[in-house]
Amino acid sequence: MSLNEAPRGVRVHLALFGKRNAGKSSVINALTGQETAIVSEVKGTTTDPVFKAMEILPLGPCVIIDTAGLDDVGELGELRVKKTLEVLAQTDVALLIVDIRAGIGEEDRSICAKFKDNKKPLIIVLNKLDTLESGDPGKMAAQIQEELNAPVVTISALQKQGIKELKSAIIAAIPENEATFKIIGDLINPGDFVVLVTPIDKAAPKGRLILPQQQTIRDILESDAMAIVTKEYELRETLSNLAKKPKLVITDSQVFLKVAADTPKDILMTSFSILFARQKGDLTEFVRGAKAIDQLKDGDKVLIAEGCTHHRQSDDIGSVKIPRWIRQRTGKEIDFEFSAGTSFTEDVQKYALIVHCGACMMNRSGMLSRVAEAKAWNVPIVNYGILIAYVQGLLTRALEPFPLARMILEKELG
Repeated sequence: MSLNEAPRGVRVHLALFGKRNAGKSSVINALTGQETAIVSEVKGTTTDPVFKAMEILPLGPCVIIDTAGLDDVGELGELRVKKTLEVLAQTDVALLIVDIRAGIGEEDRSICAKFKDNKKPLIIVLNKLDTLESGDPGKMAAQIQEELNAPVVTISALQKQGIKELKSAIIAAIPENEATFKIIGDLINPGDFVVLVTPIDKAAPKGRLILPQQQTIRDILESDAMAIVTKEYELRETLSNLAKKPKLVITDSQVFLKVAADTPKDILMTSFSILFARQKGDLTEFVRGAKAIDQLKDGDKVLIAEGCTHHRQSDDIGSVKIPRWIRQRTGKEIDFEFSAGTSFTEDVQKYALIVHCGACMMNRSGMLSRVAEAKAWNVPIVNYGILIAYVQGLLTRALEPFPLARMILEKELG
């Protein structure tokens, strides 16, 4: 997989905010070195947030998010601003674009406060330096930096002035673990065998593995270990043909029971979804959330949330299988609701439980934001793989590679 083919979920997310005509689209074009975004003197050219997967040298693979103006007006404008603010959850580094002639306004100060509340790295970009007729840009930058306690870079997107300094500021602001957090690399050593059990998923594009499987294989290879891929019905034969015991067996959650039965007890076993719960979210919080399944009551609302949209199959895991497994486990009449894509929910507090997908198409910031929102309302949250392992009585074994999470589970279960 080349850098240009890196999936959105593993790219650093740069979001540009600012008032209409502050020059957000021009800054995008200057950063990417191409006419990526439409530039116009007409206010409100950008409406809904636009996600563009790009490679920016020397940053590497990024997702640039262009947003509507913070000062958009009217009923439709309010909806656009609301959509703009939703982007905060997915933002790794925020760029606040300000027209240097206008200076910092109330909308800018307001969103700066939201950045700080959400603990998001922020860079203030004073744009249109080429249009400044009077005043000292260095002094203006220093005053704004002191007032808002954030780094300030002065640029001219039109003349490509200050772009190198802006890229350096972005690199300095990127959270250290955002692009380097391992899926499995910290659990294995060079020369280890890892067996991946990958049923042919009906939802996968024809001729391809699904994304979590691809990413896990890549992480294994980058760790100088060896990936052996098999289907669930060939696992027993695969293991018997190996001269060396594998370090780990990783399975698709939907065939947990079959794989657990065919994997000797002295071989560690877990699932792709549990690995992604650790990489993208909060594994210990998800483990605590699993216990909440047994506290569900008749009439409780459960949200099934997914980070992307896809064509649902007749046996879809989110809309069909998980609701069925929960009803079978609890014997209760549960009211299930569903969300998919960038929109999460505005009413977290009404749910007794949130069940989230593995978030392979989301970045870590976006997933952790959803976990934090659930925790703020004391709503338990669990991901697909952990829920499946729990209801099938396999979670203790599936957590063997993660001693802390397993200890928390055993404590929760008394």
